[in-house]
Amino acid sequence: MWVVTPDQIDQLAGQILADATRASAGNRPRRPVVLIDGGSGSGKSTLADALVPVLQASSGRPWQLVHDDFYPGWAGLSAAWTLIPDHILARHDPGYTRWDWSANAPGTRRELDPDEPLLIECCGALTPATAALATTRIWCQMDAGTRKQRALARDGEVFARHWAMWAVQEELHWLRHHPRRLADIVIDERTPWPPVTPPQG
Repeated sequence: MWVVTPDQIDQLAGQILADATRASAGNRPRRPVVLIDGGSGSGKSTLADALVPVLQASSGRPWQLVHDDFYPGWAGLSAAWTLIPDHILARHDPGYTRWDWSANAPGTRRELDPDEPLLIECCGALTPATAALATTRIWCQMDAGTRKQRALARDGEVFARHWAMWAVQEELHWLRHHPRRLADIVIDERTPWPPVTPPQG
């Protein structure tokens, strides 16, 4: 299981800001957009929560953080494939409707600022359509057994009842979109620090 230290978070934040600077060089300035994908329990939320305050302090700008609270229920992972590029990253009136898990129904809408930096972490975040809109793309890799243990320790019996169905949806995403290949950075227990661009193909 990989553990990212505060010094490594600083290095990763520096790379993210450098990516954003390169993406903004030219005729069409782009705000920083970071996507973090990986299987459930692979450390996406932990990484995102550690990165955002460092990015804010380093850049002097507020960063919007979007977690996986927009899936429309346990069978809704594929919604990320359209919600992220068409709504969350939309240039006009961006935002999304939160899912009320206790009521199993749509909840309140969250509005987003189209000009402020944004970090999105969720299963299904990295697709060809979303990757084209991002300035940094991160994949979190962890073995399935460890991921399941971590996810069920976090979410308990509720997730345990839906784990198999969720895992099938993740597999479909991986087969359809090859998110690891789309990543600029792969973080796992075998990757030397700082992470390197994964091999393509």
